[in-house]
Parts: sequence; C-alpha cells; structure tokens
Amino acid sequence: MKHPATPHANRLHIVLLGRTNSGKSSLINALTKQDTALVSDKPGTTTDPVTKAMEIHGIGPCLFIDTPGFDDNSELGTLRIQRTQKAIERADIALMLCQPDMIEEATWLKLLQEKKIPTILILNKADIRDNVARDAQMIEKKSSESPIIISALTNDGIESIRNAILSRLPEDFDAQSITRNLVGEEDLVLLVMPQDLQAPKGRLILPQVQTIRELLDKKCLVMSCTTDKLSATLKTLAYSPKLIITDSQVFNAVYEQKPADSLLTSFSVLFAAYKGDIDYYVQSAPIIGQLTEESRVLIAEACTHVPLNEDIGRVKLPRLLRQKIGEKLHIDITTGNDFPKDLSSYDLIIQCGACMFNRKHVLSRIEQAKEQHIPMTNYGIALAYLGGILDKISF
Repeated sequence: MKHPATPHANRLHIVLLGRTNSGKSSLINALTKQDTALVSDKPGTTTDPVTKAMEIHGIGPCLFIDTPGFDDNSELGTLRIQRTQKAIERADIALMLCQPDMIEEATWLKLLQEKKIPTILILNKADIRDNVARDAQMIEKKSSESPIIISALTNDGIESIRNAILSRLPEDFDAQSITRNLVGEEDLVLLVMPQDLQAPKGRLILPQVQTIRELLDKKCLVMSCTTDKLSATLKTLAYSPKLIITDSQVFNAVYEQKPADSLLTSFSVLFAAYKGDIDYYVQSAPIIGQLTEESRVLIAEACTHVPLNEDIGRVKLPRLLRQKIGEKLHIDITTGNDFPKDLSSYDLIIQCGACMFNRKHVLSRIEQAKEQHIPMTNYGIALAYLGGILDKISF
C-alpha cells in the first residue's frame, strides 16, 4: 500500500549498490512486489540514481534509491559514480549486491563503513549460479560478513532482506521528535505563522504541517494565528501558552509580545534539532560576530524553488548579514543536492531548515564541515543570533 502523503524526508532511505546488471532494479521490484524499476538485460539501464517512494510491510514508508552500476566505464561513468556517491550521503541503509571476487565492492564497502551506514551484503541470482555456497564463502572471506543469498527473479530470500533491514534500522530513526521534550499532553501551543510568498494562498509550508501533526499526536492543545493577530489572540486565551512557535523571520516581533512564562522557538530552530546537530549550530552561530568583509559565507538551501522577491535564503539573510558585517561580504548560495566537497574557502556555512532532506543527509553535511573545521549553523539559529535573542529561545 502506498502512502504518497508521507514526505520523502520522513521515509527510510535505502540505497541499492552493485555492479552493472547485478540485479538492483529487479531487487527493488521484488521488495515492493511490483514493477517499480525498469529491468533489462542490457548493461547500464539505470543511468542516474532513481528514487521510488513505497510502503513496505513491516518496515513502513521507504524511499528506494536505485543507482547506476559502480563499474560503469562509459563516457558518463565518472559523472554517474559521483551522483551515486551523493546518493550515499542520504542513505539510512545500503543494500549491496556483491560478486564473489569483491574487487569493485570492497572500495564502496569501505566508504559505507566510514560514513557509518548500515550495509547488508547480498548475493543475487542464486537460481543461476553454479556453486552458491562457494560464492557466498568468498564474499564472507573478503568482507567478514555473510551475504544474504537471494534470487530476485524467483523471490527466494527476499523476506530475509526485509528482516535484515528491520534489524539494521538506525537507533534514532523512529525516536526523533520535532518538538522534543518542550511540550506534552494538554500543553497549550500557539503557532504564529506569517502567510508570505513562501506559503502560497491556501497552503501551509511543510514544516508547519509536520509540526501541527506531531502536536496533535502528542495530544497538545493547538492554536494558530498570523503575526498581525498575535496580540488579539493572546488576549483571548485564559492562560499563557506553554510554547510559542513562529517563523524565525519574525522572532523579535513575537518575542516583544509573548508572555514572560511562555517558551519561544521557531520552525527552523525545531528542524535544526530534528534534522541536524543543534549543539554544533548554536556553537557556530557566534562566528557571525567575527566575520569581516573579507569573509566568505555559504548559504545552503535544500529546496530548488524559483527565487521569490523576499526569499529568506537568497534575499533576507544575505541582506541582514551584510547590514551587520558590510556590503562586500562574499556570499555563495547552493540549492538542492549541490554542496561543495571542499569547504576550506568558507568561514561559515548556514544551512536551511532542511525540511526536504532526511536527517542522514543533513548530518553528512555537518560531518563534512566538522572534518574540515568549518563552523556551520542554520537559518533559525543565525536569525536568532542576528536578532540578539539566541539565549532567549528554546530548542
């Protein structure tokens, strides 16, 4: 059964790796019990990472990432391998289809281990192999792990893969909470939601929707208003909200009006903790005060939408930074999956709330920044620092 309403960012990301024509697409079809991926005997049928959102019984909402063969020696092979490497950065679990010699697989297995991605080794095409036991022993000898023996064609062994996925789920996969321990059952939560160009008429943006859903699941009492109606809303309440959640862009306006005993945070700050490393974000924010006009800042957006007149990442945040530091401050902006490998030229990275990325993807970026000793924060934390209220918000 499909669950198309589940955002891709909230699904378990499963990447399939293997040599050309090793049966990755056939395995996806076997796992999903339908013709999800294109299957062909012709090598190189899958030319770029292809994603498919599915619901797998016993596992839940998943996003399968079918990658090109990592032994691709065609003209576009290098580019395809680079895209496969990017796909790995957002993988929660990897399924690697192995050949007995493990010549190609060894390098990729090492990469997966370095990135701490749980990996399940698979020996496919058991129905046509001359000596399955020998092939499995060869893989185990070279990897120190027994592969799961399957035939994607006959469905033999497929259930074992499902069980292996369940046993390798990241420890915190289902434990993450947007609002963490800030609120509990029957706590009153007020959402102050500006309806600007980024929230088209008739729609709420994804972080707002996800936060409301979680609050309802927690049995909180949820009320919402727009920024201009905050004062009127507060006057109608019999008591102060336990928590007020707003847009980071109006932090100061809301802070000035909020009851003294109400906690304050923003959707971006909540998602900074939900998707990333909130401690590193907060630790890095004061670097903003040390920047000069000779500094370089990278603003990383997960979305690839057409820029809006008052876009937060492309317009508002750069304007606030230059107002504080100077007009000559150099700012680069990346969107979607684009993110430089070499970050050494930057003095600070500012990541968006990343509602379109899964947690693994964001953490891989943070780890990359840490390895290169580059401070990294996010939109909400940066705006709170620029507004002088970082020590007054909750996360």
